[in-house]
Amino acid sequence: MEWFEALGLLVGSIMLLMAIGMPVALAFLAANIIGAWVFMGGDRGVVALLNNGWGALTIFALVPIPLFLLMGEIFFQTGLGGRMFSAIDKLLGRLPGRLSYVTVLGGTGFSTLSGSSMGSTALLGSLMVPEMNRRGYKSHMSIGPILGTGGLAIIIPPSALAVLLATLAKIDVGALLIAGVIPGLILAGFYVATIYIQTRIDPEAAPAYDVEPMTAGEKIGILMRDVVPMIGLMVVIVIMMINGIVTPSEAAAFGALGVLILAALYRCLTWDSIKKSVRGALRVTLMAYLIVFGSATFSQLLAFSGASKGLINWATGFDLDPTLMLLVMFGVLLLLGMFMEQISIMLLTVPIFFPLAQTLGFDPIWFGLIMLLSLEISFTTPPFGLLLFVMKGVAPPNTTMREIYRAAFPFILCSLMVVALLILFPPLATWLPGLG
Repeated sequence: MEWFEALGLLVGSIMLLMAIGMPVALAFLAANIIGAWVFMGGDRGVVALLNNGWGALTIFALVPIPLFLLMGEIFFQTGLGGRMFSAIDKLLGRLPGRLSYVTVLGGTGFSTLSGSSMGSTALLGSLMVPEMNRRGYKSHMSIGPILGTGGLAIIIPPSALAVLLATLAKIDVGALLIAGVIPGLILAGFYVATIYIQTRIDPEAAPAYDVEPMTAGEKIGILMRDVVPMIGLMVVIVIMMINGIVTPSEAAAFGALGVLILAALYRCLTWDSIKKSVRGALRVTLMAYLIVFGSATFSQLLAFSGASKGLINWATGFDLDPTLMLLVMFGVLLLLGMFMEQISIMLLTVPIFFPLAQTLGFDPIWFGLIMLLSLEISFTTPPFGLLLFVMKGVAPPNTTMREIYRAAFPFILCSLMVVALLILFPPLATWLPGLG
């Protein structure tokens, strides 16, 4: 069987099974079993493939995923996240568009820990958009920042999705997490500048309203009580990883323990919140581990059937400039993101794109960061980006898809600018990990 026939059989089986409604992880598992039967000699091949897949689940690099997810669940279920939102809102006072800033700052903190852009968008859309509409905000000022927070959440550590990508691609988890710090701060700056420009162009887009005056001492008190401990925990985790004091797995454990201690100190740690946190983290962790299992076996089948080698030889045979090839892969990710969820895209493309990137001489950490950003951009790309429809589902009934598209565009542009900066200046991604 030719390599393109093998690739067509494997990918086509997965797409067909997903199209008929089979869950992503199970679709990959079923397609892998079919591929093992065809390419590896019947039932013996299936047994060998499954044994190799189980081995992929025993690596230490997977430990941060459940711990980061547990950290985020506790942060949300105990109300610590709500305290931080409320505190940032009070501290910004009468700043024009302050609820938009609150959405970016607070939403990024929650999205980063939750590891689910779709879940974060649904939560923030249902909580923030009605409140902002009630205060007279125009739709692009309420919807846009929520759609934009995903781009920050996916690259600023701790990010469960970054851990999963690094695990699937077999690259340094800690390096990929740390690599997102500088681009993430740049992207946050672009978002803040975007909101500022929008309020300057149209002051009525985010009308000011009276707020209770606060003294400087009261503001410092709120900052130190409700913001610094939460943000400080994330900062400490990043600093410890940069300096090599802890591994990503140990950092995740410290983070989960830190949130538990904070919740206990704030007297909001209840047995009910613990049960909900563990249940939520366990549900997503099981899905992630099934995906790792499916990806590991899929990669082996691509290699065993010759599809990986054939595809790389075919792609590099065009003698295209590496940057042009990167843009082609970027476009494929944007296209897939209109129809598929991020983890599904990673499962399908990582076994193909990372060997190709290595052949082209790309730094794997740099390429991984660009891939993370492209996945998030694809989620909000009109006309079929999945987050656009999630937002439509939770926004007020009179919100049109045209309004959502318009709101998303400036924040998509910000993310594209960061990708362009990474391509022009790769040290933005590679310098910080190189210090460790």
